[in-house]
Amino acid sequence: MPECSKASNIAECTCTYEPCSRKGLCCQCIMYHRAHGEVPGCLFSEKTERTYDRSIARFIEDQRKPGR
Repeated sequence: MPECSKASNIAECTCTYEPCSRKGLCCQCIMYHRAHGEVPGCLFSEKTERTYDRSIARFIEDQRKPGR
């Protein structure tokens, strides 16, 4: 896997959890959330991402919403 580039990723990162040390480092973010049985915030709708509920159940619920 190529190195994560924070400089290029940060502009597209939709995570609103500001104290996150992995913001813009997608490879680290994915590994962290996977290890915790979670889904990264960037895969949620904007409204659901702001709840900081990264559970798989919440992700499935979010994906089933009409107009998604």
